This record gives sequence, C-alpha cells and structure tokens, in this order.
Amino acid sequence: MSAGTTSAGLRLAFGILSVIPVRVDRVDRPVAGRAMACAPLVGLVLGGLAAGVLALAAWTGTGAFTAAALAVGTLALLTRGLHLDGLADTADGLGSAKPAPDALRIMKASDIGPFGVLSLLFLVSIEIGALVRLQQHGSAPAAAGLVLAVVTGRTALSLACGPGVPSARPDGLGAMVAGTVGRGVLLAWSLVLLAAAGLYGAIQGPAEGLRALGAAAAGLAAGALLLRHTVRRFGGITGDVLGAVVEISGCVALLVVSTG
Repeated sequence: MSAGTTSAGLRLAFGILSVIPVRVDRVDRPVAGRAMACAPLVGLVLGGLAAGVLALAAWTGTGAFTAAALAVGTLALLTRGLHLDGLADTADGLGSAKPAPDALRIMKASDIGPFGVLSLLFLVSIEIGALVRLQQHGSAPAAAGLVLAVVTGRTALSLACGPGVPSARPDGLGAMVAGTVGRGVLLAWSLVLLAAAGLYGAIQGPAEGLRALGAAAAGLAAGALLLRHTVRRFGGITGDVLGAVVEISGCVALLVVSTG
C-alpha cells in the first residue's frame, strides 16, 4: 500500500469518524479500507479529548455525574452522533423481526423506533454510570479507562472490516469497506490495544491491569458477537452495523474496566 493511500486513508478516517476538519481529496475502496485500518488512531484522539473534558469537569468541581455526562456528550458531538445513530438503526432493524430486505429498509429510514430509543437510553446510562464509578478512584483512572474504551470500540470497527466480512447492500459505506482490512493490521492493532491495557496496569497496579486487559478483550468479543449476529441476520455489514459495533464494544469495555 502506497504512502499516498495511507495518508489519504488517515484523512478520510478523521473525515468520516469525527468532526475534526480535514481535506479529503480521494474516496475509493483502497483509501476507505485504509481509513478503517486507521480507526483506532481516531479513537485515541477522540478518547483523549473526551478524557480531557472529564478531567477538567472533575477538577472544576462539577460532580462525578455531571463530569461523566459531559464526557459522554463530548464523544457524541465529536462523532456527530454517527455511531449512536448506527446503534439505534441497527437495534430497530434487529428488533423488527422482519426478513433481511425489510429490516434493511427500516434501518435506512430517517426516523427512530422504540428499539432504537431504548438502546440509546441503556447505552448512555451504562456509560455514565461506569464513568461515575471509575471516578471514585480518581480522575486519572477514569480518564485512562475512557480512552481505553474508545480505542477498543474503534479497534472493533477495524475488525468488522476484516477478511471474509460481506456487505449487506451493493452500495453504501458497508460495501466500500467490507473485507478491506488485512489480518496483519488487525493483529497489530489487537496487540497495541493489549499493550495499552498493560501500560494502564503498570501505572495503576497489577489488578487494574488485568481488569483493563479483560475490558479490552470483552469489548472486542462483544463487537465480534454483534458482528456475527448482524451478518447472519442482514447478510452482511452496513454503515449502521459498523456504528453499532463501535458503541457496543466501547460500552462493554468501559463497563468491565469500571468493575471492582
């Protein structure tokens, strides 16, 4: 893969997955695949920004709940609510119990149904509660746990675009990125994520390190299970499915790292 494709892919990754203004000059399947491979880097930046908001809010004395809500809201703003929208649409499609073509039409509609609303309420509530719990140990562990969760979600996104994953539609984001991320890239990001969890443990202590490792593994496993189910249910991935994978993986990772 050329350096030009990698650079274009990195810009496209920030252009698609965040509100950070970047110039996108090229959009094709090779570049889109590289963008999905760069997703964890976007997660690192977004997670760092949200963690900064969390730490600042805690430092100014807003209280644990308000600080957590501000951090979760910051992530939603930094992503234009893209992944949350994908989660809601995927929940509506799965909850409809209709054949794949009908479920995909429901997911593509602009409105949101009851399953979508409930999924958003549950996920945001769990994330805020987990961050409140983490802050009992200090703002630094809470910030580190948030970054770990956000990067885990974006690593799951790369995994969802791995070899053999089909697209549910002939067009759209799913068709452009399905099967574009190679196994070597997936292995590399998985190792980096585990190393980051190990670093968290080196700073916070062995028990916390094991918990962080478990959180990263649980988040990726949750994303993989959702991916498997949606591929079986819809026949492949869509942009909405990818958003749902990001949100569920990150939420599970944050929940696990907050336990104990």
